[in-house]
Amino acid sequence: MKFKLSLVIVLAMLMFTSCHRTAKENVVFNPRLVTIGEGWAENSVNATIFRKNSVVSSANYQFVAYYDSTAHVVLARRKHGSEKWEISQTPYTGNIRDAHNVISLMVDGNGYLHLSWDHHNNPLHYCRSLEPEGLELGEMMPMTGENETVVSYPEFYAMADGGLLFAYRDGGSGNGNLVLNRYDLGTQSWSRLQTSLIDGEGQRNAYWQLFVDRAGTIHVSWVWRETPDVRSNHDMSYACSKDGGKSWEKSTGEKYLIPITESTAEVVQAIPQGSNLINQTSMTTDQEGNPFIATYFKGKGDQCTQFQIIYRRDGQWQTSAATSRTLDFDLGGVGSRSIPISRPQLMILKVGEEQQLVLIYRDEEEDNNIVLATSALADELKWTSQIVSPYPVDRWEPSYDSELLKSQNKLNLYFQKVAQGQAETTVAMPPQPVGVLELEMN
Repeated sequence: MKFKLSLVIVLAMLMFTSCHRTAKENVVFNPRLVTIGEGWAENSVNATIFRKNSVVSSANYQFVAYYDSTAHVVLARRKHGSEKWEISQTPYTGNIRDAHNVISLMVDGNGYLHLSWDHHNNPLHYCRSLEPEGLELGEMMPMTGENETVVSYPEFYAMADGGLLFAYRDGGSGNGNLVLNRYDLGTQSWSRLQTSLIDGEGQRNAYWQLFVDRAGTIHVSWVWRETPDVRSNHDMSYACSKDGGKSWEKSTGEKYLIPITESTAEVVQAIPQGSNLINQTSMTTDQEGNPFIATYFKGKGDQCTQFQIIYRRDGQWQTSAATSRTLDFDLGGVGSRSIPISRPQLMILKVGEEQQLVLIYRDEEEDNNIVLATSALADELKWTSQIVSPYPVDRWEPSYDSELLKSQNKLNLYFQKVAQGQAETTVAMPPQPVGVLELEMN
C-alpha cells in the first residue's frame, strides 16, 4: 500500500540551535527533519531505545520501519541524498499496545533486509526481503528453530564480513537468558553461537546493551534484574569476545566460563537495587576499543538521578556524571514505564582528527525536547549540550542509523513524538509524523 504524506513542517522551526548550561562548546549540530508518514503514537513502541535498528542504511538507500495506526509494519526507503521516500505498508502486524513489541531492522552485506518484530515473550517473528534493497518481504521463517518460542528484545548487528549477529532474550523478566545467533552471508543461513551467554539461573535476567567495534570485537554490558520490578535492577557488568562470539573474557583478559552468571560476572560499577538504575541503554568504543557505557542512576549521596558514563581508560574503569539535573523521580514498577527522561544513546563521532563522545537523550527538565551533549575524549569528560528537536517529543527515546555512522560519520535519528502510559497502558494521541532527524556538524 502506498500513501502520500500530507504534512507541512515549517523549515524555519528546524534550523535552530539552543545551547545551555556550559561555558565551552565542543561541537554544534544543525538539525534537519525529513518526514516520511504518520505512525502509531499512543505508546512508545515506535520510539524505544532497544530498536536495533529503526533506521539503517545500505550502499544505496536508507530504510526506516515503523507501525502505522492500523498496527501494520511500514517500510520506507530513500536514496542517499534524497528527501523523497518510497513507502510500503507490509502485510505484517504487531501488538502495538505493548511498547515492548518493537520492530528491528538490518541490512546484510548483500543488501537484503532482515526484519524481526512483535515480541514480548512470544514465538519468533522473522523474515527477509525478496530482493536486495527491496521493500517487499518474504514469508516468516525460523532462524535455528531452537529456543524461539519465548522471544523478547530482538536486535541485529552488522559484522565486518557482511554477516549479521542476532541477540534476544529467551525467557521472561527476572528469569531469562541471552541468546546469540550468527548469519552467514555465503550460506544465507543462521547458526547458534550461544544458547545462554548470560544465564539468570532461573532467579534473574540480564538486560544488556551490545556493540561491535571496528576490529570486530563484540562488547556486551548489562544490569541484573531480580524481579519484574525495575526497582530491582543492580550493578553494571561487562564481557567481550574477540573471536566472533565463540569465547568471552573480562576487560582484564580473564576468560569466562560460559554461561556467565551473577557470581562470575565482572562488575565494572557496583550499583545497589533501588538506585533508579535503568536497563537497556547503549554503549560504544573509541578507536582503541575501550568501552563506554551510557546509563542513568542515582548514586549514593546524590540529590538527583543523573546520566552517567561508565568507561575504561588506561586500564581502569571510571564513572563520570554527564549532567547536573535537578528534576528527580522514583523509578519502580513493572512493564513499560512513563519516565521523565529517556534512556540515553551514546556514540563517538570524528570531528576533524579528534574523537567526540555524543550523548543523546530526552528530558522533561528540558520540556521533553531532545538534548545532544558532547565531550572530547580526555582524562576528564566535560560536556556541552544543545537542544536539537524541532518540537517536544513527549516519551520518545533515541535510536539511530548505526551503519550510516560507520560509513559516513553522519548522525541520523528516528524522530516521532509518542506518548506512554504506566505498564502496558496507552495515552490518547493521534498518529504523529515519522521522520529522520539529520544532525549535521557545524
